[in-house]
Amino acid sequence: MAVITVDDGQMLYQPPPATLTTQTLTSPSRLQVSDTSGVLATLTVGARTVTMRGPTRTFTEQKRPFVDDFDRTTSNGWGATPGGGNWSNANGTDANYSVAGGYGLINMTAANSSRHTSVIDDVTDLDARLSWSLDKMPAGNASSLALSFAYSSVNSQYRARLSVATTGTVQLILERESGGTTTTIGALTTVGTGYVVGDIWHIRAQRVGTTLRCRAWKNGTTEPTTWLHEVTDATLGAGRIGVRGLASSGSTAPPFNFRVHDLQLYSGTWPDPPVITHSTWVRVLAQPFDGTWTPQLAEQIRAWAIDTTPDVLTYAMMYITGAPTVTSPALAGAKVAGQSNYGPLDSAGVPIEGADFHDYMGRSWTFPNGETQAAGAGEQGCLDCSGFVRMVYGFHVGIPMVRTANIDGLNLPRMTKDIGPSGPGVIVAQSASSAPPLTQLQIGDVPHFDADSGDPVAGQLDHNGIYLGTDSLGQPRFVNSRKTPNGPTFGDLGGASRLDGTGTYATSLRLIRRF
Repeated sequence: MAVITVDDGQMLYQPPPATLTTQTLTSPSRLQVSDTSGVLATLTVGARTVTMRGPTRTFTEQKRPFVDDFDRTTSNGWGATPGGGNWSNANGTDANYSVAGGYGLINMTAANSSRHTSVIDDVTDLDARLSWSLDKMPAGNASSLALSFAYSSVNSQYRARLSVATTGTVQLILERESGGTTTTIGALTTVGTGYVVGDIWHIRAQRVGTTLRCRAWKNGTTEPTTWLHEVTDATLGAGRIGVRGLASSGSTAPPFNFRVHDLQLYSGTWPDPPVITHSTWVRVLAQPFDGTWTPQLAEQIRAWAIDTTPDVLTYAMMYITGAPTVTSPALAGAKVAGQSNYGPLDSAGVPIEGADFHDYMGRSWTFPNGETQAAGAGEQGCLDCSGFVRMVYGFHVGIPMVRTANIDGLNLPRMTKDIGPSGPGVIVAQSASSAPPLTQLQIGDVPHFDADSGDPVAGQLDHNGIYLGTDSLGQPRFVNSRKTPNGPTFGDLGGASRLDGTGTYATSLRLIRRF
């Protein structure tokens, strides 16, 4: 008797499939296997991956929490957050926004002026905290900095604003700006006195549905357990989180700087998260399918039909936002799964390419062909695009890997430029200068892109991922590791993870390989 376990722990009997029938398909050459319920499996000649019908699953993803502690140096803007998106400036000039000395600096040059900078990624519900200080005491009138959210423009946002008066009194106000009109929804309330230059204050804000909350406290004191302001307001929809600085009318303090020490997003909800639901599982044969249907293959398909152990898609989900840590006793307790970054950050805060599957584990590696590679410095817990594909298809499901030697159509090379034309399996679609048709695309396929216009070799493939299926809107989505979200994602931060439409990846798709 065959037994499977469902999520609630209940044991259910599921008999093996009845008589199997087969049908040959072409372009590419495939064998379709059916039982009395319909198509059960599809095998592709020359490839090891097999799509199987199994229990229905739903894959989804939300905004990745992040902390931007401004450990970089930039001018004319704040650059990129580590996993949050890119900062975008409004009001003043780009030169008024810089990062130096561990601060995000907002330079105020005149009274009755404001500055806005926000992270390019819309969220609805959120929990966030902002920490900041002044490098010059207010004079003539107050100086204030706000944690903004639901930001869609300088004239549309919520603000938890902390104001420092010329007397050193610190006050918190919750306000809404809509259509250029500012409305107080949480009264200006004193939260501290005796402010001096360099004092750090924290602002925390939450949005849960139509409930808005905020509180503030001085660094070195305990965060309050209650909210100073808690109101209901449904005026504004989704928007960015950001920072807004204000030198009030009558201020004689300019020029001065607001110094943002860090911004932390504890949680955030995308207004339209990707949701993919289907019953396809992706398994991998020990050898490429040669086109011959044998009793041994029939036995393998029957076994997979009732198998709910991790498949290719399960492993791919083990590195996206929120994925729990998994360690391997066989590898001395090394981390082999869990939310991954893309790479260590350079001096401008941009993730660096180069992290392979074994770098994620923090381990050096010897490949079957004798090639060796040391673990990269600072790359533990990181996967670049091909490193992610190799982690899933190589380390977890056993397709043999090499680095730059023995690239023979059987082994999985290190670099995307080699995986695409000469990797394992078969090419199912290809075009030299435009996106090929998606008509033969199959869940588990590996799309390849010429996405970097700065490549020294024109037309060279430079990015890849794993196709997951169509989402709730019928859009074909793939999961991939990339720089802007700082890790594996099938969301749209830093470019839509779609193979259709007019986005970067849809238009730069050049090759689809089936391993």
